[in-house]
Amino acid sequence: MQALFDIILPVFLVIGAGYLASWRGLLTDSAVDGLMGFSQTIAIPCLLFTAIWKLDLGAHFEPLLLISFYSGALTCFALGVAGARLFFGRDWEDAVVIGFCCLFSNSLLLGLPITERAYGPEALSGNYAIIALHSPMLYALGITAMEIARAKSSGTALHRLPLTIARAMFRNALVIGIAIGVVFNLGDISLPGPAVEALDMVIRTALPSALFALGGVLFRYRPEGDMLTVLFVCALSLGVHPAIAFGLGHAFDLSSDSLRSATITAAAAPGVNAYVFANLYGRAKRVAATSVLMATGLCILTSWVWLQLLP
Repeated sequence: MQALFDIILPVFLVIGAGYLASWRGLLTDSAVDGLMGFSQTIAIPCLLFTAIWKLDLGAHFEPLLLISFYSGALTCFALGVAGARLFFGRDWEDAVVIGFCCLFSNSLLLGLPITERAYGPEALSGNYAIIALHSPMLYALGITAMEIARAKSSGTALHRLPLTIARAMFRNALVIGIAIGVVFNLGDISLPGPAVEALDMVIRTALPSALFALGGVLFRYRPEGDMLTVLFVCALSLGVHPAIAFGLGHAFDLSSDSLRSATITAAAAPGVNAYVFANLYGRAKRVAATSVLMATGLCILTSWVWLQLLP
C-alpha cells in the first residue's frame, strides 16, 4: 500500500490537477491543447531524442525484453479486433480502433514516471528501449490494418498503402525525435554545452506538462455508453497485456530491471494516442475516449498490484 502513495499517487495527482483545472474553467480547451501540443511535439520528442542518443543500444536493446512486451501488445490487438467483431458486432474499421486501444499502452506518461518513481532513473533503460519502437511499430500496425479495412470496404487499390503509412509515420513528432536520436547515437554526434543545457531545460518540463495536460484532455471525455466494450478494452490493457509480459519475462529469465520495465509499461492504460487514432479516422471515438479515461483511473490500483508482484 505504501507504493500506492509514494510512487503511483503523485503521478495521478498531477493528472487530477489538470482535470480539476479544466473542470473549474481555470484553463480553456485551447490552453490545454496548447500545453499538450507543446509536450507531444516539442518536450517529449526532445526527451526521447536525448534518451536514445545517450542509450547504449547494444546493451539495452534486449530481444527477449522486446519480445516479452510486444508479444502481449500484438496479442491484445488481435483479441481486441476479434472481440469487437464477434462479441460486439462492430464493423472492421471500428474493430481496428478498438484493437488499437488494447494495443497502445501509455508508455510515456504512465509507464515511464511510475517506473522511475518505483526504481529510480537508472532503471529506465528497458523503458526507453520499448519506447524507441513503440510509436513507429504500433502506429505502422494500426495504420496498416485500418487502411486495409478501409480499402476492403471502399474498393480502394492497396498499392497506395505504403505511401499512406510512410506519410503518417514521418509526420509523427515522437517518431522524428527517436529517429534523430538513433542518427546521433550511431554517428557519435555531440552537441555544444549550451545546447545540451537548453535541451535539458526543455526535457525537465516534458512529463509534468504532459501529465497535467492529459488531465485536462480527459475532462472532455466523460464516460458514456458502450460500457461492455470499454470494460473489455480495460481487461485486455490492464490485465492480459501485463500478464503476458510478466509471464514471458519470467520464462526468458529477464533481469529484474528488464522484467520491471516490460511489466509496468504493459500495465499502463491506453494513451491519448488511442483517441488520436480514433479521431484521425472518425471511428469508435466514444469507445476510445471512455477507455482512456476509465483505464487511466483503474490503472491506479492495477499498477499497485503489479508493483507488488515484481521483484
